[in-house]
Amino acid sequence: MRGQDTQQAVMYSYLSPEQRVPKDHPLRPIREMADRALERLSGLFEEMYSWTGRPSIAPEKLLRALLLQVLYTVRSERMLMEELNYNLLFRWFVGLNMDEEVWVPTVFSKNRDRLLAGDVAQQFFDEVVEEARQLDLLSDEHFTVDGTLLEAWASLKSFRRKEEPSAPPDDPGNPSVDFHGEKRRNETHQSASDPEALLARKGAGKEAKLSYHGHVLMENRNGLVTDTRVTQATGTAEREAAVEMVEAIPGQKQVTVGADKNYDVGSFVEEMRQQKATPHVAQNNKRRRSAIDQRTTRHAGYAISQKKRQRVEEIFGWLKTVGPMRKLRHRGLQLASWMFTFAAAAYNLVRIRNLATAVHGASA
Repeated sequence: MRGQDTQQAVMYSYLSPEQRVPKDHPLRPIREMADRALERLSGLFEEMYSWTGRPSIAPEKLLRALLLQVLYTVRSERMLMEELNYNLLFRWFVGLNMDEEVWVPTVFSKNRDRLLAGDVAQQFFDEVVEEARQLDLLSDEHFTVDGTLLEAWASLKSFRRKEEPSAPPDDPGNPSVDFHGEKRRNETHQSASDPEALLARKGAGKEAKLSYHGHVLMENRNGLVTDTRVTQATGTAEREAAVEMVEAIPGQKQVTVGADKNYDVGSFVEEMRQQKATPHVAQNNKRRRSAIDQRTTRHAGYAISQKKRQRVEEIFGWLKTVGPMRKLRHRGLQLASWMFTFAAAAYNLVRIRNLATAVHGASA
């Protein structure tokens, strides 16, 4: 017989969010790894927060909510709060009870900004990397460096001459700006909405956009991110960030560092060799002489590094489509760096879960 289309206005529920989430849900292992990392950061949280005053959002819940924002590509804090209001899966992951009140978006954003001072994103990222190391998923010998442009949350209309007085716009939402025929350069112009963003382009023939530069250091065994940087988008940013990240590799063991043609510069190759790093850089022989010769290319390891380094594009692809880091939602170098590092930690959590699932499935 046909069922009745009725709904009770008020109903009691005796099931918790924990009981409603399937045991094999893919978020469960991510929640477990995140909880272990957050537990190790408990001492840091104790130092950051006062013992008196009104209770704020628990940093553990705040960071789990930010993880959901990255994993599910929620484009704003307001939409995230809306999802938390009725999504039982989100409530379970964050640690909210069924009837617990959801935070106001502005309060959530202010509490998130408090974590900037403690560099919590970097600490959380380091704990996730340590999780991968404990599972023996990291290589300590073979790495890859690469960088990508991150479009800033600033319009080209805001890119004006530094000495030009700011006149009131004719339309605050979409002001009229005539820059036709004007040569605009980072030396003479600056964005009014995000002064640290620089005008940059991906290559010849591409349009220039206000951008930052995101950099990663990837270990070659399983394609996990082991270090990150966000810098201003200068012409030498990729190589300078790569030098910093290679210097930070723990231990004194000789390592290999794969990279694309943009790193085929004599000064960079020499810097790598001084740091006990063999530069497996792709040769740039087009109308010039490569800084890499047969002393490096004749070894079989060079060809392996060149093949493995292509996996770094999977990282950037995930960060820009799922992250989402294609166009930043935050202004300023510090906050952009915080979010990029946190998104890289989320990528590692997904990658570790997939690797553990593959190993478990193979052993079964």
